[in-house]
Amino acid sequence: MNIHERMRLLEQFANLLEKQQLERLHNDSFTYTGHEKNAKVSIKEGKKYTKADVDNSGKYMIDREGNIFGIKAYGVIHRGHQFGTLDTINQYNWGGYQAYKKD
Repeated sequence: MNIHERMRLLEQFANLLEKQQLERLHNDSFTYTGHEKNAKVSIKEGKKYTKADVDNSGKYMIDREGNIFGIKAYGVIHRGHQFGTLDTINQYNWGGYQAYKKD
């Protein structure tokens, strides 16, 4: 995957993650003003991995091949918690505490 395709897929992932996190907050009746910031996703490129943070917390890390992992600690991937790839993001629900595969 070239750099432009990777950036496009990362942007799609960030948008989907933010949208589904916000939907979960609305469904859980979080209606106070400003709760949208709690679902704000930021993407940060690192040397080995790209970090996907929700609000100010680390949530997922993506390796150079596009595999998406949960984290053990900020900056440390959890290889036991893999959530597909950037190509399969629509097969998962990203709204909960941890992503899960749709039926």
